[in-house]
Amino acid sequence: MSRKTSATLTPRLVFKLWVALSLLILGMAVSYILITNHFSNQHHLATQQEINAPLAQHLIDEKFAEARPFLEDGSVNKAVFGDLMHDMMAVNRSIEVYMLADDGEVLYSVVLDHNPGEPTKYVNTTPISDFLASNGTGFYLGDDPRDPQEQKIFSAAPFTDQGRSGYIYIILSGEVYQTASANIFGKYIKSFGLGAIGLTTLFTLLIGLGAIWFLTKNLRKITLAARRFKEGDLSARIEHPEKTNIAVVAHTFNDMADTINANLEEIKSVDELRRQLIANVSHDLRTPLAILKGYAETLQEKSDTLSVEEQQKYLAVISSNTDKLTGLVEQLFEYSKLEAKQIEPLIEQFSITDLCLDLVSKYQILATEKNIDLRLEVADNKNILVRADISLIERALQNLLDNALKFTPENGRITIQLETKAGYCSVKVNDSGIGIAPEMQSTIFERFKQTSEGFAKNGAGLGLAIVKKILELHESTIKVFSEENEGSTFYFQLPTA
Repeated sequence: MSRKTSATLTPRLVFKLWVALSLLILGMAVSYILITNHFSNQHHLATQQEINAPLAQHLIDEKFAEARPFLEDGSVNKAVFGDLMHDMMAVNRSIEVYMLADDGEVLYSVVLDHNPGEPTKYVNTTPISDFLASNGTGFYLGDDPRDPQEQKIFSAAPFTDQGRSGYIYIILSGEVYQTASANIFGKYIKSFGLGAIGLTTLFTLLIGLGAIWFLTKNLRKITLAARRFKEGDLSARIEHPEKTNIAVVAHTFNDMADTINANLEEIKSVDELRRQLIANVSHDLRTPLAILKGYAETLQEKSDTLSVEEQQKYLAVISSNTDKLTGLVEQLFEYSKLEAKQIEPLIEQFSITDLCLDLVSKYQILATEKNIDLRLEVADNKNILVRADISLIERALQNLLDNALKFTPENGRITIQLETKAGYCSVKVNDSGIGIAPEMQSTIFERFKQTSEGFAKNGAGLGLAIVKKILELHESTIKVFSEENEGSTFYFQLPTA
Protein backbone atom coordinates (compact mmCIF):
# COMPACT_ATOMS: atom_id res chain seq x y z
CA MET A 1 0.00 0.00 0.00
CA SER A 2 2.76 2.46 0.91
CA ARG A 3 4.70 1.59 -2.24
CA LYS A 4 1.68 2.41 -4.40
CA THR A 5 1.16 5.70 -2.59
CA SER A 6 4.77 6.83 -3.07
CA ALA A 7 4.66 5.81 -6.74
CA THR A 8 1.57 7.91 -7.50
CA LEU A 9 2.47 10.90 -5.35
CA THR A 10 4.50 12.87 -7.90
CA PRO A 11 2.13 12.46 -10.94
CA ARG A 12 -0.83 13.50 -8.81
CA LEU A 13 1.03 16.54 -7.53
CA VAL A 14 2.15 17.46 -11.04
CA PHE A 15 -1.43 17.17 -12.29
CA LYS A 16 -2.72 19.43 -9.50
CA LEU A 17 0.00 21.98 -10.18
CA TRP A 18 -0.75 21.88 -13.92
CA VAL A 19 -4.50 22.38 -13.32
CA ALA A 20 -3.81 25.26 -10.92
CA LEU A 21 -1.45 26.90 -13.41
CA SER A 22 -3.93 26.38 -16.24
CA LEU A 23 -6.75 27.98 -14.27
CA LEU A 24 -4.48 30.87 -13.35
CA ILE A 25 -3.48 31.52 -16.96
CA LEU A 26 -7.09 31.13 -18.19
CA GLY A 27 -8.21 33.60 -15.55
CA MET A 28 -5.51 36.01 -16.70
CA ALA A 29 -6.63 35.54 -20.33
CA VAL A 30 -10.27 36.28 -19.54
CA SER A 31 -9.24 39.28 -17.44
CA TYR A 32 -7.04 40.49 -20.28
CA ILE A 33 -9.94 40.23 -22.77
CA LEU A 34 -12.33 42.12 -20.49
CA ILE A 35 -9.80 44.81 -19.56
CA THR A 36 -8.72 45.24 -23.18
CA ASN A 37 -12.35 45.58 -24.30
CA HIS A 38 -13.09 48.10 -21.55
CA PHE A 39 -10.18 50.39 -22.34
CA SER A 40 -10.56 50.05 -26.10
CA ASN A 41 -14.23 50.97 -25.70
CA GLN A 42 -13.24 53.95 -23.54
CA HIS A 43 -10.73 55.01 -26.18
CA HIS A 44 -13.35 54.71 -28.91
CA LEU A 45 -15.88 56.77 -26.92
CA ALA A 46 -13.31 59.44 -26.06
CA THR A 47 -12.31 59.71 -29.71
CA GLN A 48 -15.94 59.86 -30.85
CA GLN A 49 -16.75 62.56 -28.28
CA GLU A 50 -13.78 64.73 -29.22
CA ILE A 51 -14.59 64.46 -32.94
CA ASN A 52 -18.28 65.32 -32.36
CA ALA A 53 -17.72 67.89 -29.62
CA PRO A 54 -18.76 70.90 -31.83
CA LEU A 55 -21.91 69.11 -33.07
CA ALA A 56 -24.33 70.84 -30.67
CA GLN A 57 -22.90 74.29 -31.45
CA HIS A 58 -23.08 73.61 -35.22
CA LEU A 59 -26.72 72.58 -34.80
CA ILE A 60 -27.55 75.83 -32.97
CA ASP A 61 -25.67 77.95 -35.51
CA GLU A 62 -27.38 76.27 -38.46
CA LYS A 63 -30.95 75.61 -37.31
CA PHE A 64 -31.59 78.44 -34.92
CA ALA A 65 -30.42 81.02 -37.45
CA GLU A 66 -33.61 80.43 -39.46
CA ALA A 67 -35.97 79.06 -36.82
CA ARG A 68 -36.50 79.77 -33.18
CA PRO A 69 -36.48 77.08 -30.47
CA PHE A 70 -39.55 78.55 -28.74
CA LEU A 71 -42.91 79.66 -30.19
CA GLU A 72 -44.62 82.97 -29.44
CA ASP A 73 -46.56 81.41 -26.57
CA GLY A 74 -43.29 80.23 -24.95
CA SER A 75 -43.74 76.54 -25.78
CA VAL A 76 -41.07 74.44 -27.47
CA ASN A 77 -40.99 74.53 -31.27
CA LYS A 78 -41.55 70.79 -31.69
CA ALA A 79 -41.62 71.00 -35.50
CA VAL A 80 -38.09 72.35 -35.60
CA PHE A 81 -36.87 69.64 -33.24
CA GLY A 82 -38.70 66.96 -35.22
CA ASP A 83 -36.96 67.99 -38.43
CA LEU A 84 -33.67 68.36 -36.57
CA MET A 85 -33.87 64.85 -35.11
CA HIS A 86 -34.78 63.26 -38.43
CA ASP A 87 -31.88 65.03 -40.14
CA MET A 88 -29.50 63.87 -37.47
CA MET A 89 -30.70 60.27 -37.49
CA ALA A 90 -30.35 60.17 -41.25
CA VAL A 91 -26.65 60.82 -40.74
CA ASN A 92 -26.13 58.86 -37.48
CA ARG A 93 -28.88 56.72 -35.94
CA SER A 94 -27.15 56.59 -32.58
CA ILE A 95 -27.58 60.31 -31.95
CA GLU A 96 -30.31 61.59 -29.59
CA VAL A 97 -31.03 65.34 -29.30
CA TYR A 98 -32.48 66.95 -26.16
CA MET A 99 -33.46 70.49 -25.27
CA LEU A 100 -32.62 71.35 -21.65
CA ALA A 101 -33.43 74.26 -19.38
CA ASP A 102 -30.71 75.99 -17.36
CA ASP A 103 -31.31 73.69 -14.39
CA GLY A 104 -31.09 70.53 -16.54
CA GLU A 105 -34.83 69.96 -16.97
CA VAL A 106 -35.56 68.07 -20.19
CA LEU A 107 -37.89 70.43 -22.09
CA TYR A 108 -38.30 68.31 -25.21
CA SER A 109 -36.90 65.41 -27.27
CA VAL A 110 -38.35 63.36 -30.09
CA VAL A 111 -37.13 60.12 -28.45
CA LEU A 112 -39.14 60.76 -25.27
CA ASP A 113 -42.87 60.42 -24.72
CA HIS A 114 -44.02 63.73 -23.25
CA ASN A 115 -47.34 62.53 -21.87
CA PRO A 116 -49.27 64.68 -19.38
CA GLY A 117 -48.77 63.59 -15.77
CA GLU A 118 -45.39 61.96 -16.33
CA PRO A 119 -42.60 63.10 -13.96
CA THR A 120 -40.21 65.69 -15.29
CA LYS A 121 -36.78 64.36 -16.28
CA TYR A 122 -33.58 66.14 -15.33
CA VAL A 123 -29.97 65.95 -16.46
CA ASN A 124 -27.06 66.80 -14.17
CA THR A 125 -25.55 70.01 -15.57
CA THR A 126 -22.14 69.68 -13.86
CA PRO A 127 -20.63 67.47 -16.63
CA ILE A 128 -22.07 69.91 -19.18
CA SER A 129 -20.36 72.87 -17.51
CA ASP A 130 -17.07 70.96 -17.39
CA PHE A 131 -17.43 70.02 -21.05
CA LEU A 132 -18.05 73.63 -22.08
CA ALA A 133 -15.19 74.90 -19.90
CA SER A 134 -12.74 72.58 -21.69
CA ASN A 135 -14.07 73.44 -25.13
CA GLY A 136 -14.89 69.78 -25.65
CA THR A 137 -11.29 68.56 -25.42
CA GLY A 138 -11.73 66.24 -22.42
CA PHE A 139 -13.58 62.98 -21.87
CA TYR A 140 -16.89 63.49 -20.08
CA LEU A 141 -19.88 61.31 -19.41
CA GLY A 142 -23.36 62.75 -18.87
CA ASP A 143 -26.77 61.46 -17.83
CA ASP A 144 -28.93 59.58 -20.31
CA PRO A 145 -32.51 60.90 -19.97
CA ARG A 146 -33.91 57.58 -21.26
CA ASP A 147 -31.97 55.61 -18.64
CA PRO A 148 -30.94 57.63 -15.55
CA GLN A 149 -28.62 54.78 -14.43
CA GLU A 150 -26.45 55.11 -17.56
CA GLN A 151 -23.63 57.59 -18.27
CA LYS A 152 -22.83 58.34 -21.95
CA ILE A 153 -20.68 60.63 -24.08
CA PHE A 154 -22.36 63.80 -25.27
CA SER A 155 -22.03 67.14 -27.05
CA ALA A 156 -23.62 70.29 -25.59
CA ALA A 157 -23.93 74.00 -26.38
CA PRO A 158 -25.82 76.84 -24.68
CA PHE A 159 -28.51 78.94 -26.41
CA THR A 160 -30.64 82.02 -25.57
CA ASP A 161 -34.01 82.93 -27.10
CA GLN A 162 -36.70 85.41 -26.03
CA GLY A 163 -34.96 85.91 -22.69
CA ARG A 164 -34.88 82.20 -22.01
CA SER A 165 -31.69 80.15 -22.00
CA GLY A 166 -30.82 76.46 -21.96
CA TYR A 167 -28.72 73.80 -23.63
CA ILE A 168 -28.84 71.67 -26.71
CA TYR A 169 -27.74 68.29 -25.32
CA ILE A 170 -26.83 65.54 -27.78
CA ILE A 171 -26.21 61.94 -26.65
CA LEU A 172 -23.61 60.61 -29.10
CA SER A 173 -24.05 56.91 -28.23
CA GLY A 174 -27.72 56.34 -27.78
CA GLU A 175 -29.77 53.20 -27.42
CA VAL A 176 -29.15 52.11 -31.00
CA TYR A 177 -25.40 52.36 -30.45
CA GLN A 178 -25.57 50.40 -27.19
CA THR A 179 -27.56 47.58 -28.82
CA ALA A 180 -25.20 47.37 -31.79
CA SER A 181 -22.14 47.51 -29.50
CA ALA A 182 -23.49 44.68 -27.31
CA ASN A 183 -24.15 42.46 -30.34
CA ILE A 184 -20.70 43.12 -31.80
CA PHE A 185 -19.04 42.50 -28.43
CA GLY A 186 -20.85 39.16 -28.08
CA LYS A 187 -19.54 38.02 -31.46
CA TYR A 188 -16.11 39.37 -30.62
CA ILE A 189 -16.01 37.42 -27.37
CA LYS A 190 -17.08 34.22 -29.09
CA SER A 191 -14.47 34.42 -31.82
CA PHE A 192 -11.59 36.07 -29.98
CA GLY A 193 -12.34 34.37 -26.66
CA LEU A 194 -12.37 30.86 -28.09
CA GLY A 195 -9.16 31.56 -29.95
CA ALA A 196 -7.54 32.99 -26.83
CA ILE A 197 -8.65 30.00 -24.72
CA GLY A 198 -7.30 27.57 -27.30
CA LEU A 199 -3.94 29.32 -27.55
CA THR A 200 -3.79 29.76 -23.78
CA THR A 201 -4.40 26.05 -23.23
CA LEU A 202 -1.70 25.14 -25.72
CA PHE A 203 0.89 27.48 -24.22
CA THR A 204 -0.14 26.41 -20.71
CA LEU A 205 0.42 22.79 -21.62
CA LEU A 206 3.88 23.48 -23.02
CA ILE A 207 5.14 26.14 -20.62
CA GLY A 208 3.31 24.74 -17.57
CA LEU A 209 4.75 21.24 -17.89
CA GLY A 210 8.24 22.65 -18.33
CA ALA A 211 7.85 25.01 -15.38
CA ILE A 212 6.37 22.29 -13.17
CA TRP A 213 9.17 19.89 -14.09
CA PHE A 214 11.71 22.55 -13.10
CA LEU A 215 9.89 23.57 -9.92
CA THR A 216 9.41 19.98 -8.73
CA LYS A 217 12.99 18.94 -9.45
CA ASN A 218 14.03 19.50 -5.85
CA LEU A 219 10.87 17.80 -4.61
CA ARG A 220 11.78 14.73 -6.66
CA LYS A 221 15.23 14.75 -5.05
CA ILE A 222 13.64 14.84 -1.60
CA THR A 223 11.21 12.05 -2.56
CA LEU A 224 14.09 9.92 -3.86
CA ALA A 225 16.10 10.48 -0.67
CA ALA A 226 13.06 9.63 1.48
CA ARG A 227 12.46 6.45 -0.53
CA ARG A 228 16.11 5.40 -0.15
CA PHE A 229 15.89 6.08 3.59
CA LYS A 230 12.67 4.04 3.84
CA GLU A 231 14.32 1.12 2.02
CA GLY A 232 17.10 1.00 4.62
CA ASP A 233 19.77 3.40 3.39
CA LEU A 234 20.08 5.35 6.63
CA SER A 235 22.87 7.49 5.16
CA ALA A 236 20.51 8.97 2.52
CA ARG A 237 20.53 12.76 2.80
CA ILE A 238 19.69 15.73 0.57
CA GLU A 239 22.93 17.29 -0.56
CA HIS A 240 23.29 21.08 -0.30
CA PRO A 241 19.75 21.61 1.12
CA GLU A 242 20.28 25.38 1.31
CA LYS A 243 20.51 25.52 -2.49
CA THR A 244 17.10 23.93 -3.09
CA ASN A 245 13.89 25.89 -3.70
CA ILE A 246 12.34 24.29 -0.62
CA ALA A 247 15.27 24.51 1.75
CA VAL A 248 13.03 24.27 4.84
CA VAL A 249 11.69 20.88 3.73
CA ALA A 250 15.18 19.66 2.77
CA HIS A 251 16.67 20.72 6.13
CA THR A 252 13.70 19.20 7.95
CA PHE A 253 14.20 15.86 6.19
CA ASN A 254 17.93 15.84 6.96
CA ASP A 255 17.26 16.74 10.61
CA MET A 256 14.59 14.04 10.81
CA ALA A 257 16.97 11.45 9.35
CA ASP A 258 19.70 12.49 11.82
CA THR A 259 17.22 12.23 14.70
CA ILE A 260 16.08 8.79 13.61
CA ASN A 261 19.69 7.64 13.32
CA ALA A 262 20.44 9.05 16.76
CA ASN A 263 17.39 7.27 18.19
CA LEU A 264 18.44 4.01 16.57
CA GLU A 265 21.93 4.39 18.03
CA GLU A 266 20.40 5.08 21.41
CA ILE A 267 18.21 1.99 21.09
CA LYS A 268 21.29 -0.04 20.23
CA SER A 269 23.07 1.44 23.24
CA VAL A 270 20.13 0.67 25.50
CA ASP A 271 20.02 -2.88 24.19
CA GLU A 272 23.74 -3.26 24.82
CA LEU A 273 23.30 -1.84 28.31
CA ARG A 274 20.40 -4.21 28.90
CA ARG A 275 22.63 -7.16 28.08
CA GLN A 276 25.35 -5.65 30.26
CA LEU A 277 22.79 -5.18 33.04
CA ILE A 278 21.80 -8.83 32.88
CA ALA A 279 25.45 -9.89 32.98
CA ASN A 280 26.37 -7.53 35.85
CA VAL A 281 23.27 -8.19 37.90
CA SER A 282 23.68 -11.93 37.37
CA HIS A 283 27.29 -11.63 38.57
CA ASP A 284 26.41 -9.49 41.58
CA LEU A 285 23.43 -11.60 42.57
CA ARG A 286 25.10 -14.98 42.10
CA THR A 287 27.58 -14.68 45.00
CA PRO A 288 25.21 -13.46 47.76
CA LEU A 289 22.51 -15.86 46.60
CA ALA A 290 24.97 -18.75 46.69
CA ILE A 291 26.08 -17.72 50.17
CA LEU A 292 22.47 -17.42 51.33
CA LYS A 293 21.60 -20.81 49.93
CA GLY A 294 24.74 -22.45 51.37
CA TYR A 295 24.32 -21.09 54.89
CA ALA A 296 20.57 -21.71 54.89
CA GLU A 297 21.09 -25.34 53.87
CA THR A 298 23.80 -25.73 56.53
CA LEU A 299 21.42 -24.41 59.18
CA GLN A 300 18.74 -26.82 58.02
CA GLU A 301 21.00 -29.87 57.88
CA LYS A 302 23.13 -29.24 61.00
CA SER A 303 20.81 -27.28 63.25
CA ASP A 304 21.05 -29.98 65.91
CA THR A 305 24.86 -30.11 65.92
CA LEU A 306 25.66 -26.40 65.61
CA SER A 307 26.24 -24.35 68.70
CA VAL A 308 24.28 -21.17 69.37
CA GLU A 309 27.29 -19.05 68.50
CA GLU A 310 27.74 -20.83 65.17
CA GLN A 311 24.04 -20.43 64.38
CA GLN A 312 24.26 -16.69 65.15
CA LYS A 313 27.31 -16.42 62.94
CA TYR A 314 25.53 -18.13 60.04
CA LEU A 315 22.46 -15.92 60.53
CA ALA A 316 24.68 -12.83 60.54
CA VAL A 317 26.16 -13.89 57.18
CA ILE A 318 22.68 -14.49 55.78
CA SER A 319 21.51 -11.07 57.06
CA SER A 320 24.57 -9.31 55.60
CA ASN A 321 24.06 -10.83 52.16
CA THR A 322 20.34 -10.11 52.34
CA ASP A 323 21.18 -6.44 52.95
CA LYS A 324 23.48 -6.47 49.92
CA LEU A 325 20.73 -7.92 47.73
CA THR A 326 18.23 -5.38 49.09
CA GLY A 327 20.62 -2.50 48.36
CA LEU A 328 21.24 -3.72 44.84
CA VAL A 329 17.53 -4.06 44.08
CA GLU A 330 16.84 -0.61 45.54
CA GLN A 331 19.57 0.91 43.36
CA LEU A 332 18.20 -0.77 40.25
CA PHE A 333 14.68 0.47 41.04
CA GLU A 334 15.89 4.00 41.77
CA TYR A 335 17.96 4.21 38.60
CA SER A 336 15.13 2.83 36.44
CA LYS A 337 12.82 5.61 37.69
CA LEU A 338 15.47 8.26 36.99
CA GLU A 339 16.16 6.80 33.54
CA ALA A 340 12.43 6.79 32.71
CA LYS A 341 12.13 10.39 33.96
CA GLN A 342 9.43 9.40 36.44
CA ILE A 343 10.96 11.61 39.14
CA GLU A 344 10.20 15.33 39.01
CA PRO A 345 12.47 17.41 41.29
CA LEU A 346 10.74 19.60 43.87
CA ILE A 347 12.84 22.76 43.79
CA GLU A 348 12.92 24.61 47.10
CA GLN A 349 15.27 26.70 49.21
CA PHE A 350 17.31 24.90 51.86
CA SER A 351 20.65 25.07 53.67
CA ILE A 352 23.25 22.91 51.96
CA THR A 353 25.48 23.57 54.98
CA ASP A 354 23.00 21.96 57.38
CA LEU A 355 22.42 19.04 55.02
CA CYS A 356 26.15 18.30 54.82
CA LEU A 357 26.50 18.57 58.61
CA ASP A 358 23.74 15.96 59.04
CA LEU A 359 25.42 13.63 56.54
CA VAL A 360 28.81 13.96 58.24
CA SER A 361 27.13 13.12 61.54
CA LYS A 362 25.37 10.03 60.04
CA TYR A 363 28.50 8.70 58.34
CA GLN A 364 30.80 9.43 61.27
CA ILE A 365 30.37 5.94 62.78
CA LEU A 366 31.27 4.21 59.48
CA ALA A 367 34.26 6.51 59.06
CA THR A 368 35.44 5.85 62.63
CA GLU A 369 35.34 2.08 62.04
CA LYS A 370 37.97 2.55 59.29
CA ASN A 371 39.78 5.30 61.20
CA ILE A 372 38.94 7.78 58.41
CA ASP A 373 38.90 11.50 59.12
CA LEU A 374 35.49 12.73 57.81
CA ARG A 375 34.92 16.47 57.99
CA LEU A 376 33.02 19.42 56.43
CA GLU A 377 34.80 22.61 55.28
CA VAL A 378 32.73 25.71 54.50
CA ALA A 379 34.36 28.86 53.15
CA ASP A 380 34.04 31.67 55.73
CA ASN A 381 31.82 29.33 57.80
CA LYS A 382 28.77 30.62 55.96
CA ASN A 383 25.30 29.12 56.04
CA ILE A 384 24.84 28.58 52.31
CA LEU A 385 21.32 28.45 50.90
CA VAL A 386 20.66 26.76 47.55
CA ARG A 387 17.63 26.03 45.35
CA ALA A 388 17.23 22.30 44.61
CA ASP A 389 15.36 19.13 45.61
CA ILE A 390 16.71 18.43 49.09
CA SER A 391 15.94 14.69 49.07
CA LEU A 392 17.57 14.12 45.66
CA ILE A 393 20.68 16.15 46.57
CA GLU A 394 20.91 14.23 49.86
CA ARG A 395 20.77 10.96 47.88
CA ALA A 396 23.52 12.17 45.52
CA LEU A 397 25.78 13.14 48.43
CA GLN A 398 25.12 9.80 50.13
CA ASN A 399 26.23 7.94 47.01
CA LEU A 400 29.38 10.07 46.78
CA LEU A 401 30.17 9.42 50.46
CA ASP A 402 29.48 5.69 50.05
CA ASN A 403 31.82 5.67 47.08
CA ALA A 404 34.52 7.57 49.01
CA LEU A 405 34.27 5.25 52.03
CA LYS A 406 34.43 2.20 49.77
CA PHE A 407 37.68 3.20 48.06
CA THR A 408 39.46 5.06 50.88
CA PRO A 409 41.80 2.86 52.93
CA GLU A 410 42.13 3.00 56.71
CA ASN A 411 43.68 6.12 58.23
CA GLY A 412 42.56 8.12 55.20
CA ARG A 413 40.48 11.28 55.00
CA ILE A 414 37.21 12.40 53.33
CA THR A 415 36.31 16.07 53.11
CA ILE A 416 33.12 17.79 51.95
CA GLN A 417 33.94 21.33 50.77
CA LEU A 418 31.38 24.11 50.18
CA GLU A 419 32.19 27.40 48.47
CA THR A 420 30.04 30.10 46.82
CA LYS A 421 30.96 32.00 43.67
CA ALA A 422 28.99 34.00 41.04
CA GLY A 423 25.55 32.85 42.17
CA TYR A 424 26.48 29.16 42.55
CA CYS A 425 27.55 26.89 45.37
CA SER A 426 30.38 24.51 44.53
CA VAL A 427 30.07 21.15 46.32
CA LYS A 428 33.19 18.94 46.43
CA VAL A 429 33.67 15.48 47.95
CA ASN A 430 37.40 14.84 48.27
CA ASP A 431 39.03 11.60 49.41
CA SER A 432 42.54 10.15 49.79
CA GLY A 433 41.57 6.81 48.27
CA ILE A 434 43.05 4.64 45.56
CA GLY A 435 42.11 7.06 42.79
CA ILE A 436 40.77 6.34 39.29
CA ALA A 437 42.84 5.38 36.28
CA PRO A 438 42.77 8.03 33.50
CA GLU A 439 41.19 5.62 31.00
CA MET A 440 38.32 4.98 33.43
CA GLN A 441 37.51 8.57 34.30
CA SER A 442 35.50 9.21 31.13
CA THR A 443 33.17 6.24 31.80
CA ILE A 444 32.95 6.20 35.59
CA PHE A 445 29.46 7.82 35.53
CA GLU A 446 28.00 5.34 33.03
CA ARG A 447 25.70 2.53 34.11
CA PHE A 448 27.46 -0.56 35.53
CA LYS A 449 30.89 0.96 35.02
CA GLN A 450 33.38 0.40 37.85
CA THR A 451 37.05 0.33 38.49
CA SER A 452 38.47 -3.14 38.52
CA GLU A 453 38.46 -3.01 42.31
CA GLY A 454 34.78 -2.18 42.36
CA PHE A 455 33.61 -5.75 42.05
CA ALA A 456 35.68 -6.72 45.00
CA LYS A 457 33.92 -3.99 46.97
CA ASN A 458 30.48 -5.48 46.26
CA GLY A 459 29.31 -2.60 44.04
CA ALA A 460 26.96 -2.76 41.10
CA GLY A 461 28.25 0.34 39.31
CA LEU A 462 24.99 2.32 39.73
CA GLY A 463 25.86 4.76 42.51
CA LEU A 464 27.67 7.36 40.37
CA ALA A 465 25.24 6.85 37.49
CA ILE A 466 22.41 7.76 39.88
CA VAL A 467 24.33 10.87 40.98
CA LYS A 468 24.72 11.93 37.34
CA LYS A 469 20.99 11.47 36.65
CA ILE A 470 20.00 13.44 39.76
CA LEU A 471 22.23 16.36 38.80
CA GLU A 472 20.94 16.28 35.19
CA LEU A 473 17.46 16.81 36.65
CA HIS A 474 18.91 19.95 38.28
CA GLU A 475 20.55 21.04 35.00
CA SER A 476 23.96 20.49 36.58
CA THR A 477 26.86 18.13 35.89
CA ILE A 478 29.10 15.97 38.04
CA LYS A 479 32.85 16.01 37.35
CA VAL A 480 35.83 14.16 38.73
CA PHE A 481 39.53 14.91 39.17
CA SER A 482 41.61 11.95 40.20
CA GLU A 483 45.11 10.50 40.21
CA GLU A 484 45.89 6.90 40.96
CA ASN A 485 46.90 6.36 44.62
CA GLU A 486 46.40 10.08 45.24
CA GLY A 487 42.66 10.20 45.78
CA SER A 488 39.68 11.66 43.90
CA THR A 489 37.56 14.81 43.97
CA PHE A 490 33.95 14.78 42.77
CA TYR A 491 32.28 18.16 42.42
CA PHE A 492 29.12 19.82 41.13
CA GLN A 493 27.38 23.19 41.38
CA LEU A 494 23.93 24.30 42.57
CA PRO A 495 22.35 27.76 42.22
CA THR A 496 22.34 29.76 45.43
CA ALA A 497 19.11 31.20 46.81
